[in-house]
Amino acid sequence: MSSLNDLLKIAKPVRAFALKNFSVTAHPDEVLQIPSREEGRFIRIHAYNTLHRSTPAPVLVNFHGSGFVNPLHGSDDEFCKLIVEKTGFAVLDCSYRLAPENKFPAAVHDAEDAVQWVLSHPEKFDASQLSVSGFSAGGILSLVLSSVVFPRGTFKNVFAAYPPTDMVQSSADKIAPDTSRDGAPVELLDTFVTCYYSTPEEVKSILASPAFIPAEMFSDRIFLATAACDRLCLEGEALGNKIKAATTKHVQMHRYDGCEHAFDKAYEQGSVQERAKDDLYEKMASFLIE
Repeated sequence: MSSLNDLLKIAKPVRAFALKNFSVTAHPDEVLQIPSREEGRFIRIHAYNTLHRSTPAPVLVNFHGSGFVNPLHGSDDEFCKLIVEKTGFAVLDCSYRLAPENKFPAAVHDAEDAVQWVLSHPEKFDASQLSVSGFSAGGILSLVLSSVVFPRGTFKNVFAAYPPTDMVQSSADKIAPDTSRDGAPVELLDTFVTCYYSTPEEVKSILASPAFIPAEMFSDRIFLATAACDRLCLEGEALGNKIKAATTKHVQMHRYDGCEHAFDKAYEQGSVQERAKDDLYEKMASFLIE
């Protein structure tokens, strides 16, 4: 087993690349520090459209992408603001502990604690209008929370954008449908797995690989987005198709052609990826209030 120092050496260039290429400048209406399950430790949340409300707010709880390694809390700021503008929902964009300093299932526990906090404040948030979203690694969290962590029906809507769903499959065997663009390198995906999971057994857990969760355990309304140039595209679609084939749940799936993983976070102005980002956010907002 690699030592923490060894893993930190692996994670350092990955984090540097992420911080260089993704914007983490956020301007929430309020920054919250909510208690975690460990006494004296708090979870940072960016809150949008939460101030000066006279009645409990419909709320979307969001989890950012990270590979469970990269400190990218705040990278969903544009998405959060659009959801507020289009739906009137409050949005809570939640941080969670990262590897290699914090190993699996630390992120799941923080995500669970954040939702428990929301549910414990009915005077602030309308639990009948609670939804959850996540991008990339955050998509794992949204899928896991809504199927095996909380009872079915806790979340009215579940969103997962380009999520990894099968951590058992070798990164080298994950091939994008469209290989015309440079996707995430195998070495990067392997780094995330090495840093977050301690043993091969952990990746088989239903808290790590939503692909192994029985279809009937998922929520009744799921929005799943994938990118054609993403190595994770097919596993995300396989999960959506499994749920659709085995149940009558409403699963809305969208594949974005010409787009890579995290296309909505790193794009050139006027590009296919920027147009896809705009379309994705609009569709997510519409799904939330339909």
